[in-house]
Amino acid sequence: MTLKDLKPGEKGKVVGIGEKGPMRRRIMDMGVTPGAEVKVIKVAPLGDPIEVNIRGYELSLRKDEAAQIEVSKF
Repeated sequence: MTLKDLKPGEKGKVVGIGEKGPMRRRIMDMGVTPGAEVKVIKVAPLGDPIEVNIRGYELSLRKDEAAQIEVSKF
């Protein structure tokens, strides 16, 4: 399951990031690292972007970025 598959209000735990190279580094620099808890706050009408709460702050991710983040649902 990826972060893109979570619906607003659902929580998960980051288990991995599938992307390699600069995109992976960018995602990790934003605080999305394995073990972090994440909650989906809202999703734009067309599914892009996705607003999440991670480590106590709000973060907006593109749908293709969220699709690279593997999560386990709570």
